[in-house]
Amino acid sequence: MRRLSRRKALSLVKELDAFPKVSESYVETSASGGTVSLIAFSTMALLSLLEFFVYQDTWMKYEYEVDKDFSSKLRINVDITVAMKCQHVGADILDLAETMITSGGLQYEPVVFELTPKQREWQSTLHLIQNRLREEHALQEVLYKSLLKGAPTALPPREDVFMQSPDACRIHGDLYVNKVAGNLHITVGKPIHHPQGHAHIAAFVSHESYNFSHRIDRLCFGEEIPGIINPLDGTEKITYNNNQMYQYFITVVPTRLNTYKISAETHQFSVTERERVINHTAGSHGVSGIFFKYDTSSLMVTVSEQHMPLWQFLVRLCGIIGGIYSTTGMLHSLVGFCFDIVCCRFNLGVYRRREDGMLHNQMNNLSNHQAPLLAPNALHE
Repeated sequence: MRRLSRRKALSLVKELDAFPKVSESYVETSASGGTVSLIAFSTMALLSLLEFFVYQDTWMKYEYEVDKDFSSKLRINVDITVAMKCQHVGADILDLAETMITSGGLQYEPVVFELTPKQREWQSTLHLIQNRLREEHALQEVLYKSLLKGAPTALPPREDVFMQSPDACRIHGDLYVNKVAGNLHITVGKPIHHPQGHAHIAAFVSHESYNFSHRIDRLCFGEEIPGIINPLDGTEKITYNNNQMYQYFITVVPTRLNTYKISAETHQFSVTERERVINHTAGSHGVSGIFFKYDTSSLMVTVSEQHMPLWQFLVRLCGIIGGIYSTTGMLHSLVGFCFDIVCCRFNLGVYRRREDGMLHNQMNNLSNHQAPLLAPNALHE
């Protein structure tokens, strides 16, 4: 009884088979089918390999939300070289709440303004990358994913330190400010704070020594991440006017970066530049110097690195293999059907021509061998 029930179950399962098998004795192979199969298998292998490379790759996903953190401090990383002596320039920050941030976190280092050939080559490469970033914003994702792989983004140190006397001042360090709009400015004289505001002692500096030619080696906000190139990195401005004023209007966007290599909270920024000559007689008022006016955005950007899941890769791979197999099979059948139609018509035309010729020959033979209805003697009678 058990064997009978098993046989019935097995026969029932066989009847439900949606993939019936054809005996090999009824299968006919052809050279065209083998060629199409070879092309199909090669295409499957190529597309599967490309799909595997896509599976290994990652992409950056951008999400936006309101920044609710207003109590924390904003870190500003500065590395700027000004073509003036350190005793003649000063830097400080004044925010929107009239709070003065002294330059206690900044260091003033006497340096040579002119770059060495090695440093100039580094700066040219940085300018090239900056230009490509402005044209192709997708390159920023490459920098996000290769944070710790690339070459260092800091200016290479000088090798001939003692060969030239310093003629410039390198102002570098970091400052912590409130997350409100502010103004980082570098101008003549050291800053002092008093109840009515703040000022710079510039009375003892000769006007002929004013020179605000500068080079921005590094300016970023938030946590400093190796490998990230900021919009103002490598910027160099040269002027021959003593009353030159440079202004940079910066919008800072809080950014949370989550990749497979690093997780950090930093800030991106966009910048607009403006420069003019101070001439009070012509109506161009102001103070000569370098001014960075920044403001923080109320939105936060979350940049996370995404990877294709395994199940999606397998589904796409099955779609590639099944689609190519079905498509090539239909194309091969269609081409074979059209070829058979053309060949049948051609053979039918040949057969008809042969048949007409044979009928014409038969008629001629019949006309030549047909007997007369009356004998010649009967006609004379």
